[in-house]
Amino acid sequence: MKNLRQAKLTEIIARQNVETQEELQALLRGEGFDVTQATVSRDIKALRVYKTLSNKGTYRYALPSEPPESAFSPRLRTIFRESVTLIDSAQNFVVLKTLPGTAPAACSAIDAMSAPMVVGSLAGDDTAFVALRSESAAKALVEQLRSVLGE
Repeated sequence: MKNLRQAKLTEIIARQNVETQEELQALLRGEGFDVTQATVSRDIKALRVYKTLSNKGTYRYALPSEPPESAFSPRLRTIFRESVTLIDSAQNFVVLKTLPGTAPAACSAIDAMSAPMVVGSLAGDDTAFVALRSESAAKALVEQLRSVLGE
């Protein structure tokens, strides 16, 4: 339930301006998650959600643009950087092109992130697909992964 709730929280923040924990709590309840303010607060901390200035001049919640440093072990980070040749998205999918035989390792690195926005990954020989909960989540993951590559 925690992963589903955190995925929904991520989706809500990605698609609309949310200014308070109480507002986020109400939106989650509207989606069928009976949560307390304390639970919302813990989820915000766990997901590294922060507040940023909106175009209206108010503060809203935003998702981190980079994965946590611990998301990839140093070994997986190295494998990811040396094997991935292209990262792109199409709707709610992220496509990774890799060197031959390294797509499973790239998927393993993404799975190690334990990102609530990721539904799952599938690897072939030199291509990997990652299914995400929304198109905006796919775009955010592309940015995160490109930052790992140093792009």
